[in-house]
Amino acid sequence: MLKEPGKAAQNTSYMWMYRSAEDCPEPVVLFDYQPGRGQDYPRTFLSGYKGLLMTDGYAAWRTLEGPTHFGCLAHARRAFVDALKGMKKPGGRAAHGLEYFKALYQVETLAKGDLPEGETRVDYTFRLRQQHSVPLLESLQKWFDEQAPQILPESLLGKAISYTRNQWTYLSRYVNDGRAPIDNNVIERDIRPFCTGRSSWLFSDTVAGAKASAMIYSLMLTCRACNVEPYAYLLHVLTELPQRPPEADITDLLPFNFAM
Repeated sequence: MLKEPGKAAQNTSYMWMYRSAEDCPEPVVLFDYQPGRGQDYPRTFLSGYKGLLMTDGYAAWRTLEGPTHFGCLAHARRAFVDALKGMKKPGGRAAHGLEYFKALYQVETLAKGDLPEGETRVDYTFRLRQQHSVPLLESLQKWFDEQAPQILPESLLGKAISYTRNQWTYLSRYVNDGRAPIDNNVIERDIRPFCTGRSSWLFSDTVAGAKASAMIYSLMLTCRACNVEPYAYLLHVLTELPQRPPEADITDLLPFNFAM
């Protein structure tokens, strides 16, 4: 941000991102510009929310009271991938750890397959996780306990194990709720267009510009989440909005209510 009141141009501001669950009937992807990354911002935004909250390991999220917190297993897995890349020889402990993650994700693939007759997706997912994922997680946790004393804490593998152990309560909680995802890869995917754009335009000039950017990215990525063609949506909204009085209800103009 170049021109933010009370801050030098060199100071960093932040774009927070929120997303509804992937299977939500009215999906929303939302960017929220804020001048900092303290806990007050998500606490204000999510005030009153008491549902499931899947996040990375950033400490500010854990201060939120009300939601049930889940950790992203993909973040933990990525740390082991980085550790494996840093090994002088292929294989070894990092590769062994990744085999556990591979098996856990195979259970998730199975859970997305054909449903047994008379069973809901949530119940089927919960049953498979209890049957297969719980024993895998127990074995993985035991392996961590065995390996941690033998590995330098500052090594890539040591950091991967430490991160996963510290976040274990949140990372392993998904097996107890068939609605919960195993990771937040869906939001990682949605944030890429913004990151790609930022690498080109580098920064926002003003607060108003940052908020406008957040608004348009929110609308366009919500369109994508709703399988709505963005140009057709914008054409409809920009044609319809001028005909509405300022106080009019515009719920019908949200992307998930748009029918092409």
